[in-house]
Amino acid sequence: MRICDLKDKEVINSNNCKILGCVIDADIDLYTGKVLAIIVPGPSKVFGFFGREDEYIIPYECICKIGPDVILVNVCEEKVLFKIS
Repeated sequence: MRICDLKDKEVINSNNCKILGCVIDADIDLYTGKVLAIIVPGPSKVFGFFGREDEYIIPYECICKIGPDVILVNVCEEKVLFKIS
């Protein structure tokens, strides 16, 4: 699978069956070529008008299954939600 194949997949948290969003980026170790994490935009502000300040950085170890349309992850959302600086 290529990294570009991940971009259109929806990420679902298997803890609470909540849809987190679609993958927008990946964190890759340049020396080994391994995917360290996938990045998903965080929740939007008021009706999406004011953009986003947060993003989910989901470690590769938290990915349970990558299917044809969906990526299942097992995370505590508070631990993987980071502010964009």
